[in-house]
Amino acid sequence: MDPRSNKATKPEFYLTEDHHPESSTNLGFWLYLMSDCLIFAMLFATYAVLGRNYAAGPSPADLFDLKLVAINTAMLLFSSITYGFAMLAMEKKNQSATLIWLAITGLFGAVFIYLELYEFVHLIHEGAGPSRSAFLSAFFTLVGTHGLHVTFGLIWLVTLMVQVKKHGLNDANKRRLMCLSMFWHFLDVVWIGVFSYVYLLGVIG
Repeated sequence: MDPRSNKATKPEFYLTEDHHPESSTNLGFWLYLMSDCLIFAMLFATYAVLGRNYAAGPSPADLFDLKLVAINTAMLLFSSITYGFAMLAMEKKNQSATLIWLAITGLFGAVFIYLELYEFVHLIHEGAGPSRSAFLSAFFTLVGTHGLHVTFGLIWLVTLMVQVKKHGLNDANKRRLMCLSMFWHFLDVVWIGVFSYVYLLGVIG
């Protein structure tokens, strides 16, 4: 109550700083990426232990089609490049170009998921499902976990495209795009490890 007017006054609040500081967002997201690193490190370690336990079944050389995997790898690497173009367009405050490059990134990512599902269906059809051997259990878990991350990344990408279309390239959307950029490039690095260690060494070795 105001003692001079005997009238109720509305409380007023003043923010002296951003209610969502960019530094805290980046720190939190880096912590998340580090936890994801631990998850994939454990999956790689599991594959390293179980990767040669075939249970008298097919080996990587019998199952993997390196040409198909190489095409799939190219799709993900191209998506990383196009996302970089989207970030450059964002820095230039070019909303239309940002959305176009994000859409191209999503297209490459969708092709990657399609080819991965195609590979899984083909392996299961050939009787090389995850229950066939410890090698295949470790393989499906590692590659499938990465595929789930890419799928969630695509959902996140579409959501951000809607937000950018609706609200423009404001500070909040720029921050979100930057976080997705780190996540997307992180998935590229993990996949290079999968391609090199699981597929390439599996066929050559």
